[in-house]
Amino acid sequence: MIVTPPPVDGAEGHVAEMYRNDLASDGFVYSHTRLMAINPEAHDAFEALVQAVVPSIGVRNYELATLAAARAIRSPHCLLAHGRKALRAEALDEGQLEKVARDYADAGLSEADVALMRFAERLSTDAASMTDADAQTLRDAGFTDRQIVDIALAAGARNFFSRVLQALAVPVEDVPGLSPALTEALLSPLDRG
Repeated sequence: MIVTPPPVDGAEGHVAEMYRNDLASDGFVYSHTRLMAINPEAHDAFEALVQAVVPSIGVRNYELATLAAARAIRSPHCLLAHGRKALRAEALDEGQLEKVARDYADAGLSEADVALMRFAERLSTDAASMTDADAQTLRDAGFTDRQIVDIALAAGARNFFSRVLQALAVPVEDVPGLSPALTEALLSPLDRG
């Protein structure tokens, strides 16, 4: 990483809180956290956006949209981090998460879950050609106007965060709490051209 983040020792305010959270949960500060510590106001704004989206769609749908977007843009940082978050939030169990990581359309998910993930994936790969028909698939799956907007915001937010990490060549650390089989499944989209 070419940019220099604030040091852990002596960090203050929001930066100190960001670092403390990583240290408390995993014993080290992730490179992506260090990057965002360079602009803690942007980190705070990103977190506020996530907190504005989750209430209408729920943690499980947020994680599904996030995983689909991260998968589509081939973001190892976010695939691993949100695989772990999905497990910790009990949004998916390890076996189902492994199936979702490999092929969400054939993972035993509901039609609504697949529609959500397909929408997030399309937003991440071909947003310019999306039409009302794409949002209609979410409506047909039972999502409200607010939820449709928040699903788009969740996927769009993941694109923002993941692409910043990719653009600045932020190193990818091992994420504690993931089995080797699950880690391999989460990273399997990176093996596809």
